[in-house]
Amino acid sequence: MAKNEALQLLGGLTPAQFLAEYWHKKPLLIKNAMPDFEGLLSPEELAGLACEDEVQSRIVEEINGQWSASHGPFDDEDFARLPDEPDPKHRWTLLVQSVNHFLPEASQLLQQFSFIPHARLDDLMVSYAPDGGGVGPHFDSYDVFLLQGQGKRLWRVSEQTDLTLVEGAPLRILKNFDTAQEWLLEAGDMLYLPPQLAHWGIAVSDGKIDCMTYSIGFRAPKNQELATEFLGYMQDKLNQGQLSIAGMYEDADLCLQEHAAEISGTMVNKVTEILKSIQWSNHDVADFLGTYLSEPKPDVVFDPNKKISLSNFNKHLATHGIMLDLKSQMLFTGNTFYLNGEAALFTGESAMILAKLADVRALNTEDISQHPTADKMLLQQLHEWYLAGFLHFNE
Repeated sequence: MAKNEALQLLGGLTPAQFLAEYWHKKPLLIKNAMPDFEGLLSPEELAGLACEDEVQSRIVEEINGQWSASHGPFDDEDFARLPDEPDPKHRWTLLVQSVNHFLPEASQLLQQFSFIPHARLDDLMVSYAPDGGGVGPHFDSYDVFLLQGQGKRLWRVSEQTDLTLVEGAPLRILKNFDTAQEWLLEAGDMLYLPPQLAHWGIAVSDGKIDCMTYSIGFRAPKNQELATEFLGYMQDKLNQGQLSIAGMYEDADLCLQEHAAEISGTMVNKVTEILKSIQWSNHDVADFLGTYLSEPKPDVVFDPNKKISLSNFNKHLATHGIMLDLKSQMLFTGNTFYLNGEAALFTGESAMILAKLADVRALNTEDISQHPTADKMLLQQLHEWYLAGFLHFNE
């Protein structure tokens, strides 16, 4: 992204200034962050996505003050029962997750936020709501940029500490919301919100254009989740023989016990010392993060490409270049590259090529031709990833 575009996106701030002053700290309203932006798809196209089996979607309704949520895939009958006109007694919104997995323009939109590491990116969620619709006052555990598409949305934020929830609601809706600030966002405006800040978005159509909002969310795993997943990673290393603990339990110094069923303090101490021998390094943690953070979500499925020989693959690569599948996540640390949970080690020009692929999600023919000494192992790896459906020719 050009420097001027980056400054426009962040309201005149450089990415470094934004990270230092706002990221994870306080909200930021950016008027006209994306001039002329009115969205990437129509309400009808969003509803069509919500009818697809592989798409995660929800319809949230508030009927006479009672909240409900239903999960897709939906059909025409699901939408037909919703009010055609704004109804203060029956408000609703449609939310579709991971639109960037299905719409190339959505993936390109996310690239404008690459000043935040890809390892933190979650997805692009798109919501549609007629006048008054929304998901109620709530707070999130992650950072989010709320980019307004067509229509308008009124955002209210609160710094309240009262986190009492509405009983029986399917969502974590705050019972007592105390507005501290509010902003009306129009097409192209954007609001950044840090984690744990209570907020409430309300669609405003003025009887004209209904509201569509694009939410660029950044994942923030709980420490408990990170610890659980890391211990599972270490267990896999033990099971695969990559990590070993020599010897076996010994007690040549065993003493007579008063109670045969008692686990003695001596035994506890011995096993404690054995377990202390399980150690990990920064390399282990980096390898875990690369695998864990690039692992596709359970609902993500890749369609393998048609088989093609390595020689024909290389010809197409030189002619067209290559791009990541919209669902693919590629990260790297040092010379180890992780694509959808799979690790590959490369150095030299091959590593330079893969680093660019990870950063911008595509390689053109010039990227390939500029590195004629890239090793055959790289071409074989790209070929394998292509066959698995992780990559496609950039046609």
